[in-house]
Parts: sequence; C-alpha cells; structure tokens
Amino acid sequence: MEQLINWLANILENTSWWGLPADVSAAVIVWSVYGFILALVVAPMAMIVLTWLERKIIARIQDRIGPNRAGPFGLLQAVADAIKMLTKEDTTPAGADRVPFNIGPGLAAVAAILIYAVIPVAPGIVGTDLNIGIFYIVAVGSFGVLGILMAGWSSNNKYALLGAFRAVSQLVSYEIPMVLSLITIAVVAGSMSTVTIVDKQSWVNGGWYLIAMPVTFLLFFLSSVAEVGRSPFDLLEADSEIVAGFHVEYSGLKFGLFMIAEYVHALAVAALTATLFLGGWHGPFVTQLTASSPVAGAILGHIYFLLKVGVIVFILMWFRGTLPRFRIDQLLDFGWKFMTPVALLNLLVTAFVVKLFQPGVSTGMGYAISAGPLASFGGVGQTIALLIANLLVAFLVSLAVRAFARRSKAQALRAVAAVEN
Repeated sequence: MEQLINWLANILENTSWWGLPADVSAAVIVWSVYGFILALVVAPMAMIVLTWLERKIIARIQDRIGPNRAGPFGLLQAVADAIKMLTKEDTTPAGADRVPFNIGPGLAAVAAILIYAVIPVAPGIVGTDLNIGIFYIVAVGSFGVLGILMAGWSSNNKYALLGAFRAVSQLVSYEIPMVLSLITIAVVAGSMSTVTIVDKQSWVNGGWYLIAMPVTFLLFFLSSVAEVGRSPFDLLEADSEIVAGFHVEYSGLKFGLFMIAEYVHALAVAALTATLFLGGWHGPFVTQLTASSPVAGAILGHIYFLLKVGVIVFILMWFRGTLPRFRIDQLLDFGWKFMTPVALLNLLVTAFVVKLFQPGVSTGMGYAISAGPLASFGGVGQTIALLIANLLVAFLVSLAVRAFARRSKAQALRAVAAVEN
C-alpha cells in the first residue's frame, strides 16, 4: 500500500495544476478508494458469491443439485435474491423504538467490514499496520454484538428479544476463549501486529502456527464460528424455537444488511484464520518474486491468500451442511466449562515454552532481557516444542474429558438404579 501511495504522490507532485501537498493527498485518495471498495464492492459481492457457493455446497452434501435455473449453473440466483431484497417493502413495527431499530443493521454490517482494515492480503498490501492489530480486531468485533442487541431489544417482539439475549450470552461466552487464543498468538509472535504475525510464519522462522499450535487453532476457529453465529452455534436465529431471532421484524434493505454482515463476518473469520495460522500470503516463490517484481509478488501472494481463505470458507459451509444445532445449555456449557479452561491451560503452557526459547533482547532502557536456555535452537526448535506442548495439552484434556464422562455415566446409572428400586 505504501508503494501505491508513493507512486501516486510522485504523479501528483509532477502535476502542475495540483496545489495540495502530494504525500497527504495521495494517502487520502488511496485510503478513500480502499474503504470505498471494501464497503460498496467487497461486502455486497461477498454476500452474493458466498450465498450461491453455500447453496451449491450444501446441495451436494445433501445429494441435491442446488440453484440451476437463474443463469448458467444458477449463478444469477443470488443476484435475483439481492434485487428482490432491495425492492421489498421496508416495514417498521408500530411499537418499535425507531432509532435503535434503524441503526442496528448498519452497525452490524459496519463492524464486519472494519475487521478488514488490518488484514494483510499480499506483501505490502494492508489497510493499516497497527501495532495493536489483534486488540483492534477484538474491539471492532464487539460492535456487531451491540447491533444485534439493539435490533432485538428495539423490535418490541418477544422472539426478537430472546434472540438478542441469546446473542449476548453466546458471544460473551465465546469471546473469552477467542481472546485467550489471540493472546497466545501474540505471545509466540512477540507482537499484536497482523503484519508481524504473518512475517513470523515464514518457513525461515518456523512455519505456520497451525503446525506449531493446533490446539490454539481449534480454540480460535470454534470460538470464531460461535462469534459469527453459524451452525452449529446458530442459536441466535433458531427458526424452530424463536422464528428468526433478533431480525424477525426486519425486511427489505435492513434485512439485507444483516445478511451482508453475516457473510462478510464469515469471510473475515476465514481471512483472520488464514492470517493468524496459515501464514497469510506466504507461499512458494512469493518472497523471491517480490524482491524482483513487487507487483508480481503481490499478485502471487494474493492468490495464495485467497486459496487459504477459500479452504476455510468451505469448512464453514461444510459445518452448516452436516452438524446439528446445539441446545442453548449445551452451547454455554461447552464455552464456559470446556473451551475457557482449555484456552487458559494452553496459554500458560505456550508462554512457558516461549520463555525457554526466548532470544536475548536489548530493550534500550538500560537493561536487557536474557536469552532462554533453549534459544540456540531457533524458530524451528520452538515450533517443534510448541507442537509437543500442544499435543500434551490435548492429551491432558482428553484424559479429563474421559474421567468426566465416566463419572457422568456412573451417576446416570445410579439414578436409574434408584428409580428401579
């Protein structure tokens, strides 16, 4: 992105009629165009493309054909649905609180779009390289919860209110293991910047964090699926229980904004997973090609990034086509009683391993951080140690689950015996 700004600044500087500062003007133009593309092109196209793709994938899973009438292979079906959604009547319940009722859908959509600002999609192409990128992701992600709560509370509908209450309880429950997983990544990478995290996953530094931290990956991915509210965590809009949940009173464009928010957020989860665990844009020949031709390197890196995101998106749709929905008590128990303790244990073990392999660093403030006893093994050694530690955590968790299952089974058998006697 900086290269694009510099290129545009050189053009403006050599333009005689441009009277404004070239550097500032180029930055404003580039960021404005980038934001415009994200908000008005990427977001609607993400919903249109992912809607068609999800219908096709789930149809194949369920031995159906899927959309095949509107256009070749049903490609125009999602476009037809979008046109229908935009032209439907926009209704507001008589007893609704109009201000939060109208703000909620837009807030949910904006919260999903804001996440893309810190995702590096190719070498040198990122909205902004914040040194608190992970903290930013957590902060803007909470806006979506606020939009859902506003929509459910202001609708003056008991089903919408129940959906909003479920949203708050579910998203708060799974926010904790997700944040703990993000802290674990920041501890290993030594930074909260998404650009630095991607750079740390080069094969010179030890490779993808998916290989080194599979338990952290599972914790983050499952928590993210719950945050998005997709199957099997789609209790927010359980049609068999609360009709359509928090957006039951919405129609037309406002309902479309909620749909855009859902699919854009799902795509953001896939992009974040690829960034944090699959090396982002890293792939064969990207670094070498970037050194000789930055544009060609960016194109190849973007292709690798999109391929990784596509795999994660397919897994999300695979979940929806195969897994049943949890009950609300099962969902909350799984978050509080299983994922949160496992995330805490995983963070402690990971921090211990990182301390062992920590290289010596001079802080520049009169003191230095001493190197760990295993620092000489480098990034590859740390990756192997982290993998062993994650497997150990998984083994301990499996033992705990097995003991809990046996105790629960014994209690159930005693209860049955007491009834029979």
